[in-house]
Amino acid sequence: MLEYEFERIVVDKGVFVGKSLDHQETILRRAAEGWRYAGWIPASQVNGMLKAIDLIFEREQGGQA
Repeated sequence: MLEYEFERIVVDKGVFVGKSLDHQETILRRAAEGWRYAGWIPASQVNGMLKAIDLIFEREQGGQA
């Protein structure tokens, strides 16, 4: 059985807030922890512009990828 976790990435004016590669660093960090990147969903929008996204990660329960 798979377990899932979500990690929020904030977006400002179409650009990721903070370092512009926050999403890539997050995916690489999670992969090192045994998680697989499964996709993303918009978490917050204003007037059709993204304000935040949730990255979705999955792994086998018990930490086995």
